[in-house]
Amino acid sequence: MSFSKSPLSDQLGFGALVTDLDPAMISDTETRQELIDLWIDRGVIVFRGLPDDPDTQIELSRVFGNPAVHPFKSVTAQGNIQELADITYNPDRGDIVRIGDGPPLGAWMPWHFDLVYVERINHGGILRAKTLPADGGQTGFIDGLEAYTRLPEELRQEIDDLYVVYRFNGDIAGLRHGNEPGIVLDRMNVGSTEIMGQIDKFPAVSHPLVFTQAETGRKVLNFSPWFSLGIEGMDRQNSDRILSQVADVMIDKSNAYFHQWEEGDMVLWDNWRIVHCACGVPANQSRHMQRTTIEGDYGFGRQTEWSEQLESA
Repeated sequence: MSFSKSPLSDQLGFGALVTDLDPAMISDTETRQELIDLWIDRGVIVFRGLPDDPDTQIELSRVFGNPAVHPFKSVTAQGNIQELADITYNPDRGDIVRIGDGPPLGAWMPWHFDLVYVERINHGGILRAKTLPADGGQTGFIDGLEAYTRLPEELRQEIDDLYVVYRFNGDIAGLRHGNEPGIVLDRMNVGSTEIMGQIDKFPAVSHPLVFTQAETGRKVLNFSPWFSLGIEGMDRQNSDRILSQVADVMIDKSNAYFHQWEEGDMVLWDNWRIVHCACGVPANQSRHMQRTTIEGDYGFGRQTEWSEQLESA
């Protein structure tokens, strides 16, 4: 073993911390296979102690697949590094939400899979912190493999062949399922506003509620509360009933890992099984992350004709 590994949590069956990885070993064939096997097994890997720079992040990403260019050019990193996407919150232009009686939060994001609103869901991503806030800023992760095992047997049977329809929506407070009670969106970020003006470029798509992980044969609960519209071909009442039950299991915070960022951390997750969220920062502080997108296609996404019926039902 050319690196050290340990669980992220003794209470969870997913997640690993990798330390003592020599950057020179990233190109070693045996080391790369060990890292791939760990990723498939644990779903989330926190890398600590690597050089804190874009080149290392991109090279590490290539272990797990080809870094892809994000479909929205507006998030391409400064310096025009095509493989990097900027995820930035500034007090003067980012999303701001309030949850109940809590303080205003910037950089808050609900539970989701990245790019679930397109047919080809990327296989993963690596997130690296460039500017950390003084408070907050955690990123949450929940494993769809573990979530499937928590489903009641009757619900498993009911959802086995169902597909959920998704479409991009920048209104992070307007979720139909899995939203925080009392959430209000005070301001939408400029990037989401621009994308909403180009929404016709992204027709509705559908993805299965359950699929089988190819490498292990394990079943994955595959639901992204953000961007979901409803169940393909089903009336609104039954769709809401099922997805409400699924959301209660999928995003149960007692089964989540919340990463407290340290300088230099790089976090990899398997976007075909791990939903994630951003817990937000005080609205007067800044946060700047950079992400690589690891391309891939699990093969189950498809465009759908059902979006208008679902939205109007």
